[in-house]
Amino acid sequence: MPVHFKIVIDCADPHRLAAFWAEAMDYRVEDHSPFIAGLLAKGIITEDHLTEVDGHHAWKTLAAIRNPDDPFDAASDAGQGMRVLFQLVPEPKTVKNRLHLDLHVGLDNIDAEAERLESLGATRAGERLSEGPAQWIVMQDPEGNEFCVHS
Repeated sequence: MPVHFKIVIDCADPHRLAAFWAEAMDYRVEDHSPFIAGLLAKGIITEDHLTEVDGHHAWKTLAAIRNPDDPFDAASDAGQGMRVLFQLVPEPKTVKNRLHLDLHVGLDNIDAEAERLESLGATRAGERLSEGPAQWIVMQDPEGNEFCVHS
């Protein structure tokens, strides 16, 4: 049986990266605030576990985005399909990623998409590269995690 998975990215600011990647991928930032409200009301969690994002409660140490077309849990808004979770870690990024995302935008859209991502806070880490028919630009998200804008 296939194994369900999500990608988890360690970071310093989960909510900032979730907002960036939601825009970058046309995903949806998960809104856990109704689920959190229920946990608070039952005394299962305290305000120490939380922060405020865009005027509502959110988890202090994590944020997630999901494909808006995939199924999700209505109670928690957690995606049940393609999902990326950003988790707070105490140490900074120090070396090149061992795993990265490739955003496939089509050959004719690479430069425009790289510019759009730069307007969201990404930076270019190099020039446009190619191998055979494939072309890409290596970029970094706002915390320096590498990714590629790919044909």
